[in-house]
Amino acid sequence: MIRRILPLAAVLILASCARPTDRGQQYLDGSFDNVLNPVASVVTNQPKDFSLFDAQLAKVEEVSPSLVKKNEAVYDKVQAWLKAGGDPEKLAEFGINTEQMGGGDGYGNVLFTGYFSPVIEMRHKPDALFRYPVYGKPICGERCPTRDEIYAGALNGLGLELGYSASLIDNFIMEVQGSGFIHFGDTDQLEYFAYGGKNNHPYVSIGKVLIDQGEIPREKMSLKAIKDWVNSHNEKQVLDLLIQNPSYVFFLPKAAHPVTGTAGVPLLAGASVAADREYLPMGTVLLAEVPQLDEMGNWSGDYVLKLLMALDTGGAVKKNHLDLYHGMGEEAGIQAGHYKYFGRVWKLGAEEAPALSPEAPLAKKEDNLAKN
Repeated sequence: MIRRILPLAAVLILASCARPTDRGQQYLDGSFDNVLNPVASVVTNQPKDFSLFDAQLAKVEEVSPSLVKKNEAVYDKVQAWLKAGGDPEKLAEFGINTEQMGGGDGYGNVLFTGYFSPVIEMRHKPDALFRYPVYGKPICGERCPTRDEIYAGALNGLGLELGYSASLIDNFIMEVQGSGFIHFGDTDQLEYFAYGGKNNHPYVSIGKVLIDQGEIPREKMSLKAIKDWVNSHNEKQVLDLLIQNPSYVFFLPKAAHPVTGTAGVPLLAGASVAADREYLPMGTVLLAEVPQLDEMGNWSGDYVLKLLMALDTGGAVKKNHLDLYHGMGEEAGIQAGHYKYFGRVWKLGAEEAPALSPEAPLAKKEDNLAKN
């Protein structure tokens, strides 16, 4: 199970008085009062790409009969809808009801961030290059050591070292992701380090620290920007940055296997998301206008309409926020690190939609917003 403490991108808070659009905020849909808002239909003119849905659904069917049973009705109706051409305006004809996510701003703009599975080169024994340990969880009761204390040797001699990497920041990024794949070059083995617990100290974003210190402009912040900063500074400066975050994650080694989410289902890059299970239970099908990025990690101005499945959770993935899985390795990490943009999202269901009420209106249409 992949367990992430926070997504790579910090949650952006939209100002109520200013309505920026640089990260794909659309402001098209009037105002919503709730996280999920029943709507009569989906109106979208974005190009469609539903090619990954069947493969992700096959993974669910392969490993989780209970999840299939729970969501069988909507899965069957969505597949029938797809076979008939997948026209968003015809969802209701197939018995599929839709609830639009209201967005953090109440105007339908849902934040998309990204996460990935790191692959880190390690050795079983330390040497001059591979000298930064990753640890299993100690028995420490209510008072576990802080990151600063761990870096200073608080766990030395306890036999908790799982391996040694050549990069402090790679270890740190794996902590943020909550798991990762490890290649041991001394034995040519691939292992999976699963989430093994944390020290229960508060999490502090090093990206925010770098922004606050004027080291990286807010608009340029990304995983790549952080790694570039690390590569241009000495070890003491990097340590001084990392210890600003007292939280520390421990790992549990397992045999290499497909990356799975909280639902226990293998994740496919671009097809699965982490979501708030209070609103989007595991296995939920989502129709989403997913923002597209260019090679520099900037929003291209385009969206693609996709079917996604909620198969994972995350500590900071709450309410109107989805974390899109990007896959394994360095390139996936770069892509995920840039991903902090907005799109529109609809939850698809086969059960009777919640009744509309004054607390949950379809939308308070404001025609002028469509021009923004």
